Amino acid sequence: MKTLVLGASLKSHRFSHKAVNKLVANGYEVVAYGLKEGEISGVTIDVELVQYQDIHTVTLYVNPKVQTEFYEYIISLQPERVIFNPGTENSDFYKMLQEKGIKHEIACTLVMLASNQY
Repeated sequence: MKTLVLGASLKSHRFSHKAVNKLVANGYEVVAYGLKEGEISGVTIDVELVQYQDIHTVTLYVNPKVQTEFYEYIISLQPERVIFNPGTENSDFYKMLQEKGIKHEIACTLVMLASNQY
């Protein structure tokens, strides 16, 4: 199950950084997109949008205003689900995903992993 962490940060106190670490530690295949190149737990942060294959989950760490530039990209990846972490809630995007048959969850990736609900 491959996960795209959208909004990955090199700053270790950021939740997106912690999510990459926890996903890797739990054995998930992870790809990441962020504003600065770097690496978290062996995962390279891409700074250009890559047309990844076989993405199961996109977990969002970008605010709703910034998300608009990623709508088409995320939909083009045809993920099974998109997780809206705290602060990323976006009812307009929920509707778009629903129309495309993509599930969405309003949840915290870290909590989901800690409680075996991922």
